[in-house]
Amino acid sequence: MLLKLFKLDKNELPFDSRAMLALLVPVMMEQFLNSFMGMADTMMVSRVGSAAISAVSLVDSINLLIIQVFSAMAAGATIICSQYLGRKDDRAVNEAAGQVVLTVTAISVSIALICILFCRPLLSLIFGQVAEDVMHDSVVYFLITAISFPCIALFNAGSAFFRAGGESGFPMRISIISNVINIAGNALFIFVFHMGVAGAALATLISRAFCMLVVFYFLRKPRQPIVIRDYFRIRPDFSMIVRILAVGIPSGIENGMFQFGKLAIQSSVSTLGTAAIAAQAMTIIFEQVNGMAGIGIGIGLMTLVGQCIGAGRKDQASYYIVKTTLWAWVITIVSCILVYIIARPVCVLAGMESESIAICMNMTFWITVYKPFPWTLAFIPAYGLRAAGDVKFSMTASTLTMWLCRVSICIYLIRFAGFGPIAVWIAMFVDWTLRSIIFTWRYFSGKWAEIKVI
Repeated sequence: MLLKLFKLDKNELPFDSRAMLALLVPVMMEQFLNSFMGMADTMMVSRVGSAAISAVSLVDSINLLIIQVFSAMAAGATIICSQYLGRKDDRAVNEAAGQVVLTVTAISVSIALICILFCRPLLSLIFGQVAEDVMHDSVVYFLITAISFPCIALFNAGSAFFRAGGESGFPMRISIISNVINIAGNALFIFVFHMGVAGAALATLISRAFCMLVVFYFLRKPRQPIVIRDYFRIRPDFSMIVRILAVGIPSGIENGMFQFGKLAIQSSVSTLGTAAIAAQAMTIIFEQVNGMAGIGIGIGLMTLVGQCIGAGRKDQASYYIVKTTLWAWVITIVSCILVYIIARPVCVLAGMESESIAICMNMTFWITVYKPFPWTLAFIPAYGLRAAGDVKFSMTASTLTMWLCRVSICIYLIRFAGFGPIAVWIAMFVDWTLRSIIFTWRYFSGKWAEIKVI
């Protein structure tokens, strides 16, 4: 039916349904497993105590901000490389990949050094006055995880190279092994050596270092479209770096503003007490888990659209955006229901207090009811638009809805209207709804397909 709507011949498509599933399913599984392992991490850390889980929750809101910036750079790599692959320009794609590695290394090392040198001042500036035991654990956790920033940044970039060529299974397998290492490390360092939050951070560092080393070892092998060797011979090509940053910076700003907004929200939630902080931390994990399959589809969509745009087939790009959005809508409904079913048992196994469980279950219920339709339209088509190069519009629209809806409404409801942590999700629902309207309009306008990236 969609083929007739877009007047396409299925034999002309670079990816049929089977090839799409081969690309999308590993990315979906990787994103889901990452979130599931994050939930398992939270459960383990919660056994250390409320101060530990609160510290990890607060610091992870900063870490997620930084990781989202790295993810934006990886997304830029996917867009540039997939469009060159669609054009069948092998020389340019490998040159671009080398410049991505150089740029990501410089940026991630610089960020890590800043976070290590100014650890406590940064935490105090962002979160203000918190309990001393929470601050102590936050400093320990932040210092160790900051060391891992270059590792996760380079792994994301390396994974993007494989996905741009249509190979998403290999990064998934690395990620699975890494998550097993992380969970085993948590169990060892927390429950055997009783290292608390330091043990959780050390397990994260080891698993991320493993990912980076493995992915770059295999990028040397001449069996995929993108091959990177002789890392120390890579020299800056500033025209290529500018082209990469022209795509990566707007996405980085978008992701950065998104996470800054979450930090602003977190600073308001932190005034509600330990029970509310713990409930919000677990609810965020649940919301991430029920959306990860959809996010995986969006990440895979960037390869589909990028290759189609590189080949000059905008009609095929439109087809893939609509088809994957429909798939994401169905799978998000299923994911939300499944997560709600397991939410209470997970909270109990995590040893959460009854007050925190009640707050968490109330928020998770409303997320399950409201999320699927507006969230899918708000996020999935946007991945396709970015892959075509429409990153500035996405940055502007997402930043405005984040601050005008999500942040402003949340802060008002908590600080002035006396709402509890449910205010976070009321504001989120407004954001999703408005964003879904904006990106649906942008898709049908067709302006996203008129932008040149390479």
